Amino acid sequence: MSRVGKAAVTIPQGVEVTIAGTSITVKGSKGSLSRQLPAGISVKKVESTVVVERASETRDVRASHGMIRAMVNNMVSGVTEGYVKELEIIGVGYRAVAKGQDKLELALGFSHPVPYAAPKGVTFEVPAPTRIIVKGVDKELVGQVAAEIRSFRSPEPYKGKGVRYANERVLRKAGKTGKK
Repeated sequence: MSRVGKAAVTIPQGVEVTIAGTSITVKGSKGSLSRQLPAGISVKKVESTVVVERASETRDVRASHGMIRAMVNNMVSGVTEGYVKELEIIGVGYRAVAKGQDKLELALGFSHPVPYAAPKGVTFEVPAPTRIIVKGVDKELVGQVAAEIRSFRSPEPYKGKGVRYANERVLRKAGKTGKK
């Protein structure tokens, strides 16, 4: 049995969990999230906890047991605390400008600015022209948005220019040496 899947998810004060058939909805102070459960996985609410159980011992159901429990736990912590990803922009002339809370305009060394509109549920903060903070309730969506922004100009190994996660370590290469 999955060690992660066996653990019950504790529901903090002020969070409402609704289970309807094969879907689970979690509402909290920061918002609400909903997710469909795969076949063979069931969720029960027991007092102030949520227990994820599996109906059969097939390989697919066993494989998704712990993952679904982790997703439910991420939903509960997302609606209470939220998730944050920080990005740094490194390079001469590289910068970000916030256009409201859900739009960015990035200057990343291209001949044109790169616009990016956030999906519903994700907001941006730009405290400095070289820092972007991605905030949201859904952990999966916040990580996906941060990865998409990073993919516009991922850090290159010679000078380290580009968009990187905060505290990301980029392996640097020596480069070419001149003829002597």
